[in-house]
Amino acid sequence: MRQVSVNIRTTGVRGIHRVVEVTSLAEQWQDDLQFLVPAPDAAAIAQVENWREKGLRNIAVVGVEGLEEGDIVDLDPGRGKATVLFRESDVHHSLFLTNRCNSYCLMCSQPPTRQDDGWLVDQAIDIVRHVRVPPAVIGISGGEPLLAAAGLERVFATIKDYWPETAAEVLTNGRLLHDARVRQALFGDPPTNVRWLVPLYGHADFLHDFIVQSPGAFDETLDGLLTLQEMRQPIQLRIVLIQPVLDVLDELCRFIGKNLPFVECVALMACEPTGFALANRDICELDLCDAGPMLDRASRVLDRYQVRHVFMNAPLCALPPRLWPRATRSISDWKNTYADACTKCSVRDRCCGLFAWHEKNWKPTKLKPIEEAIA
Repeated sequence: MRQVSVNIRTTGVRGIHRVVEVTSLAEQWQDDLQFLVPAPDAAAIAQVENWREKGLRNIAVVGVEGLEEGDIVDLDPGRGKATVLFRESDVHHSLFLTNRCNSYCLMCSQPPTRQDDGWLVDQAIDIVRHVRVPPAVIGISGGEPLLAAAGLERVFATIKDYWPETAAEVLTNGRLLHDARVRQALFGDPPTNVRWLVPLYGHADFLHDFIVQSPGAFDETLDGLLTLQEMRQPIQLRIVLIQPVLDVLDELCRFIGKNLPFVECVALMACEPTGFALANRDICELDLCDAGPMLDRASRVLDRYQVRHVFMNAPLCALPPRLWPRATRSISDWKNTYADACTKCSVRDRCCGLFAWHEKNWKPTKLKPIEEAIA
C-alpha cells in the first residue's frame, strides 16, 4: 500500500476519506461520506474551513502532494500519514479482510499474525462506500478471508449494493469450506459474479501439506474445491513456482486434468521475493529460465486435458516464446516496476515486469532485453 506524509490542517479527523479537489467538492459531496481536500493555496484552505464552520464536518483539508482525485485514503493524524487503500487509476484493486491465516506457506508474501483484526472488514465496507468509480474487478484477500466468513458475506452484500456490475475475486486456501457454518454464511444465498482463487501445490497430501505447513490441508482444500463446484462457483487454481513444486509440476498438472477438470483456469505464478520466501530462499529463489523446459511440459500436459492456464509474475524473457501468449500482466500496480535493463526491451509494454523489491531481494531470472518481438 502507498503511504503519503500529510500535514493535516483540520483537527479531530481520522479514518476513511475520498480525496476530492476543492472545485469538485460541491458536485461529489454526500453527508454520509468523508472527504479529504488537498489544499493548493491559502484560499482553498479558507474555503474548506468556511464550509466546516457552516456545519459540513465531514470535510478535512491537508497540505500534501502525491494524492490523486478519487483516492480512498485512511488518515492517521498521530503519525501524519495517509495510506492510499484504493486508487482509481490502478489496473488492479483489492480489499484486505484479515492478516490471520490457518496456513503458513513457505513462500507467503505476507506472513500471518494472530491478533484480532475484525475491524478490517468494516474498513473494507467503508472503502466500497467511498469509491467514486467502481472497478470492473475487485480482489478480496488476506490472510485467509474465510476466517472472517460472516464479514466476507457482508462485503459481498455491500459490493452488490454499491457496485452491482463489479466482479469479485476471492483469494482463499479454501480449507474452511468443509465447515458447515462457513458454507451456510457464504452459500445460504450463493453469491453471483464471484470467482475463487485457490492454491494447490501438490498431487498428494504430504506435498501440499509440506508447502503450506499444515497437516490435513490437502484433504481440506480438495473438499473446499468440491464444495465450490457443487455451488456452481468459478475457480482459478493457483500454483506458486518454488523448487518443491517444480519437482512435481508434471504430476500436479496431470492430477488437475484428471481430477479437477471443472476448474476454470490454472495460474502458474513466479514467487514474490518477500515475506517467508526470504527465510526459505534456498527453495524459493530460482531462475525461471532454467525452469523453462519444465514449464513448457506442464503447459503441454494442461493443454492435453484442455485446461486453460496462464503464467503470472513472470517476465517474458523468463519464459519460452511458446508460452508468451499465456503470460499476463499480473503484478499489482503499487508493487510493480521494471529494471534498467528493461528499457531496451521491445516487448516491455506486454510484460508484467518485476516486483518493486527485486533489487534488495532477487529477480525471477537473469534479465535479457528482447530486441525484436518473436512471433
